[in-house]
Amino acid sequence: MILCSNPRAQYLAHKDEIDEAISRVLEGGRYILGAEVKAFEEELAVYIGVSHGIGVGSGTEGLHLALKACGIGSGHEVITVSHTAVATVAAIEMSGATPVMVDIEPDYYTMDPSKLATAITPRTRAIVPVHLYGHPADLDPILEVGRNHECYVIEDCAQAHGAAYNGKRVGSFGDLACFSFYPTKNLGALGDGGIVVTKKQELADRGSMAGGSGISAKRQAGTPDWMNSKLRSFASSFVAWIRTMQRALGLPKCTGLDCRTPS
Repeated sequence: MILCSNPRAQYLAHKDEIDEAISRVLEGGRYILGAEVKAFEEELAVYIGVSHGIGVGSGTEGLHLALKACGIGSGHEVITVSHTAVATVAAIEMSGATPVMVDIEPDYYTMDPSKLATAITPRTRAIVPVHLYGHPADLDPILEVGRNHECYVIEDCAQAHGAAYNGKRVGSFGDLACFSFYPTKNLGALGDGGIVVTKKQELADRGSMAGGSGISAKRQAGTPDWMNSKLRSFASSFVAWIRTMQRALGLPKCTGLDCRTPS
């Protein structure tokens, strides 16, 4: 049998560092948020080339929160591609917006920028290009359409950790970007998880509040349109090992990411 992905092999390749991270979290006694969470968010943000990282429960929740941070909801349209995981479209529908599909280009199977102009309507609020199979979408013309029509661009990077476009990491181009840490990804946790990244402080604040039960980092009540997005336990038999633990598991694997993702 040829495995499409082998999370156990990734664990064994970094066993000592991961076991040490697990022990550090257990002995530290801080199982929600804390230093491990902050370190992982900051390290990945620096790696991508952005200012802010907000850990969330999954890549799908990340896309949902990114849309919320942009104020997108009922009555709005969001353009994406049909050749993607269902989660991309599901997140748009979860926000209350209407997904609008455009075709892909034939070389890398990512969004065809030439199809965007005809898909734009007065209700369009965002464009979600998907970097598929590690291949970046052709971002320059997509970003130009976004600027010309005052639309947010939210990168779906669930399958493209470490990939580069014109010498820069994907996730650093759009208004926001979302990554998944599902175990089969090239940066996978031992369970589900995700992160939203951005260079923009205002969007980071909105995304953090929307995913943190409507409460800001300063413990101030904010938007009523919120959800409670935390990283899940990495297996049902380890339900107590949540959020911080999984990010601690991701941290030592960052150093080997470039070895697994061609630029």
